[in-house]
Parts: sequence; structure tokens; C-alpha cells
Amino acid sequence: MLPAFLTIFLTVFLAELGDKTQLATLLFATEENRSPWLVFAAAALALVASTGLAVLLGSMAERHLSALPLKLIAGVGFMVIGAWTLWGHFQSA
Repeated sequence: MLPAFLTIFLTVFLAELGDKTQLATLLFATEENRSPWLVFAAAALALVASTGLAVLLGSMAERHLSALPLKLIAGVGFMVIGAWTLWGHFQSA
């Protein structure tokens, strides 16, 4: 159980480093007259809620799809997002 927990934790932690959500949180924390604890609590609650939704949807999808198609769908989804990001970069250059 601990190896699975550590694998999930490290994967999500590394995936979140430097993403748009973290940068937005950083910017919220720089605003004057805003408590860092308020930013932390709001951001943490938002991440917990979005993760809960992902776990719920993943659990529901698992009942209807085998693991291979889910990994395939996730992989293709990441490739589409990556291609879209690259496309946007080269369009603005």
C-alpha cells in the first residue's frame, strides 16, 4: 500500500510543479492585503475538490472500460494537449 501511495504522490506532485494552477496560486499570494493562509486554504481545497472529482469519474469509468483503453485514452489526451500547446506556441511566434 505504501509503495502505491508514494508512486501516486510523487507522480501528481511532479506533474503539478510549475503548472498553470501553481503559477496562478503564486500570483494570488503576491497580491497585497491577501493572507497567504487564505490563498493556501483556497488553493488546497480547490485541488482536493478537483482530485475528488477525478477519482470519482475514474472509478465510474473503470466499471465500464478495461484498464488498457483508459490508459490509451489518457495517453492520447496528453498527446492532444501537448500538440495543441505546441501549435499555439508556433502560431504566436
